[in-house]
Amino acid sequence: MKKKTSIIAVVSAKGGVGKSTTAINLAMAFTHFGKDTTLVDANLITPNIGVYLGVPILPITLHDALKGKKPITKAVYLHKTGTKIVPASISFHDIKKVNHDNLPECLNKLKGTTDILLLDTPAGLAKETIIPLKAADDALIITNPEMPSLTDALKTVKLCQELKKNILGVVVTKTNSKNEDLSIKDIEAMLELEVIGIIPEDRAVKHAQTKKDAVFNTHPESAAALQYKKLAAHLLGVSYHTTLPEQSLLDLVLKFFNIKE
Repeated sequence: MKKKTSIIAVVSAKGGVGKSTTAINLAMAFTHFGKDTTLVDANLITPNIGVYLGVPILPITLHDALKGKKPITKAVYLHKTGTKIVPASISFHDIKKVNHDNLPECLNKLKGTTDILLLDTPAGLAKETIIPLKAADDALIITNPEMPSLTDALKTVKLCQELKKNILGVVVTKTNSKNEDLSIKDIEAMLELEVIGIIPEDRAVKHAQTKKDAVFNTHPESAAALQYKKLAAHLLGVSYHTTLPEQSLLDLVLKFFNIKE
């Protein structure tokens, strides 16, 4: 029986905001809540998913499917968490000859095989980003709480609106009240969208990257992992409460919003 597949693009006009990290951890969080989830590295020029998960070189990749050499179903790998991964090739030869226009057709062949197709798109607003975004049903905007990042996020929002994509909300990553330029209310006012996820700057994320894995898997009780789980629950419409002590959670929220007791 075929599944009803929802395609979600994780997007950001600015690089380095934690987009790929969010895509990886959100995919695993969806799996945790029982959703058959496939994470696709739709960043065909500078792919990161395989590198982040410790398998930069694989026998069959999305690039092989785009070139018609292999069916895309052969480029699907099962992560130990149960999340399915479709990596892209890091080979300069593959990157140089890639045909982005074939991506929607390849993604269509994965419809019905999974509940959620999560696309890690390239940073920017060029064709490389527009093509996977056009193929998606929904978009999730990733940004940092600094003005340069928010300025680029606003451009991403406008692009999504032009393409008539449903924007699920904004995820603010690398939050740290000591050096933030803008509050959550400021961000929502500027982008005219709801902030549905607040991911703290967490040392556990760097430890996970060193281990070539997701923080959701290596440090499941870390602040970042718990917030990714909370974000997934919100998007799926399921009930979830963090396991942090009540006072600790309150302190965390106050820190996020830069509120002093």
